[in-house]
Amino acid sequence: MTGLVVCVVVLALATTFGLLRARRDGRLRVRTKDGTVRLSETELGGALGERATLVQFSTAFCQPCRATRRVLAEVAGMVEGVAHVEVDAEERLELVRRLEILRTPTVLVLDADGHVVRRAAGMPRKADVIAALGQVV
Repeated sequence: MTGLVVCVVVLALATTFGLLRARRDGRLRVRTKDGTVRLSETELGGALGERATLVQFSTAFCQPCRATRRVLAEVAGMVEGVAHVEVDAEERLELVRRLEILRTPTVLVLDADGHVVRRAAGMPRKADVIAALGQVV
C-alpha cells in the first residue's frame, strides 16, 4: 500500500511540474535584474536594430532553436528597424553566465540602446514577440 501512495504522489508532483513548465515556457517576461543590462554590438557579434533587437541564444543540438530562428527572422522582417541576432551559447560562455541563461533557446528583446527589456526561456510564440516589440518600439 505504501508503494502505491508513493507512486501516486510522484505522478502528481511530476504532472504539476510539467504543467507549470509548459505554462511558463516561451513566455516573454520582465526581470528586474535585466533592466540594468546593456549589450553592445561587439558582445553580440552583430548589429543592433534601429528600434529594437531580438537576440537568440542557441546551441547546435537544440531542435526548438531552429523553429525560434524562423519565428524571430520573420518578425524582424515584418517590423521595420528590428534586427535579429543569433548567438551561439557554446562560443560565448562568459556572456551566457553574465546574463544567467540556463537553457536554449533563450530570447532577449533589446531596445534601441541595447538594454534588455524582455526575456523568454524556450520558444516564444510569434504573437508574443510582436506584442513585446510593440511595447518596446
